[in-house]
Amino acid sequence: MPFRDCVGHRPLLAVLARSITRGSLPPSLLFAGPEGIGKRLVAVAVAQALNCPQPRIGGPADPDARLEVDACGTCPSCLRIARSVHPDVAIVEPGSSGSIKVEQIRDMVDRAAFRPFEGKRRVVIVDDADAMVDQAQNALLKTLEEPPPASVFLLVTARHDALLPTVRSRCPLLRFRPLSPQEVADALLRAGLTESEARAVAATADGSVGQALQASAGDLVESREVAARALLQASRSDAVRARLDAAKELVAGAGAGASERDHLSRHLRAMASLLRDIELLESGGDVGALANVDVRAELGRLAAFGGERGVRAFAAVDEALVALDRNTSAKAVADWLLLRL
Repeated sequence: MPFRDCVGHRPLLAVLARSITRGSLPPSLLFAGPEGIGKRLVAVAVAQALNCPQPRIGGPADPDARLEVDACGTCPSCLRIARSVHPDVAIVEPGSSGSIKVEQIRDMVDRAAFRPFEGKRRVVIVDDADAMVDQAQNALLKTLEEPPPASVFLLVTARHDALLPTVRSRCPLLRFRPLSPQEVADALLRAGLTESEARAVAATADGSVGQALQASAGDLVESREVAARALLQASRSDAVRARLDAAKELVAGAGAGASERDHLSRHLRAMASLLRDIELLESGGDVGALANVDVRAELGRLAAFGGERGVRAFAAVDEALVALDRNTSAKAVADWLLLRL
C-alpha cells in the first residue's frame, strides 16, 4: 500500500516522504498510536517507497504533491512487499504465545546485517513491538545503537510506554493520532458498507478502522436509532414513567450480566456521538466534522440537547459508561441516565 492509499495521517506521511527523498530518514523509528489506525500499513508504505525502482516523484501535476516521493504500488517489488514476501523486507510479529521471543529478534538482526539482496534498503518492521520480551528488546539494543548502513528498523506499537526506556531512547517517536470519523467512514465505504452503515460504525469506532471492521454494522445502526429515540423521548417529556419506558428500550433484547452491559454500552457510545454532533451544530462548528452527517435531520430534532444541557447529558453518558465498566447493573444505569437527561 503506497502512501497515497493510506487512510489519514497526511502530515506524517508528508514528513516520511520528504525524509526519504532527502536521504534523512532515521535508521530506526517508533510508530506509536492506538490500535487499528494504520501504523503497520504506513510502515509497509515506507518499505515500498524505499525500494520501489520507479517511484512517483511529487510535482505540480501530481494530486499527491505534498508527497515528495511515493512508491508506484504496481511493480514486482511493491507487490512482493505488500504480500510480505520481499527478501529485503522482514515483518516480525508475536507468535502463538502472544509475545515476540529473543530468537525471532536475533534471527532478524543477523539478516539485517547483510546488504540488501535485490532492493535498495533492508527494512525490518516489528509489529506489536511492545510484545517483545525483555531479552528480545535487549538483543535489539546494539543494532539500534549501531544500525547497519543499509537497514531501517520500524517499531510499531499501541503501547510504546511498555518498551524498555533504552529502546525508546534510540528510536525517534512518530505519534499517530486516531482517525477522524470521516476518514474511518471513507475506509468502510471502500470495504463495501453502505453510507448509513459506514457512518454509524465510524461514529463509535474511536478513530480506529480496525475496531470498526470488527463491529457489526447492523447492530451499530440499530444502536444509533435506539439512542436517538431515547434522547427524543427525554427532550419531549419530564414524566418519570415516560423516561423509564425509554430506558427499557436501551436494554431491551440483550442477554443478562456482561452481555446486557455490552448491549447498553453500545447504545450509550452511539448516544455520546449524537450529543457531540448536536453540540457541534449548536456552536456553529464545521459541518464536515459531523460523525453522523447522514442523519443530520434527526440531529435537528434533538436540538433541545444543545448548549449547557447537552454538556450535562454528555457528562452523564460518560458516567454511565464508567458505571458499566464497574459491573453496575445495566437496568440501573439506564434508569439513572434517562432520569438525568
